[in-house]
Amino acid sequence: MLRMILRIFGIAAVLMGGLWMGQGTGLILWPASSFMLDQREWVWKGALLALLGVGALWRASRRRG
Repeated sequence: MLRMILRIFGIAAVLMGGLWMGQGTGLILWPASSFMLDQREWVWKGALLALLGVGALWRASRRRG
């Protein structure tokens, strides 16, 4: 059950982090009313969230030993 939760969190975190990074750099201008557009601080926050997601996916894929 924990592995499934980690996978769901990991996938969501990677996708959301990518969106935040895209909005922060100004590459993704959706939604137009977002306060994150072209704000560099969201690039770092998005990168951190995406890294947490990758870590969760890595942890979920490890075999029990």
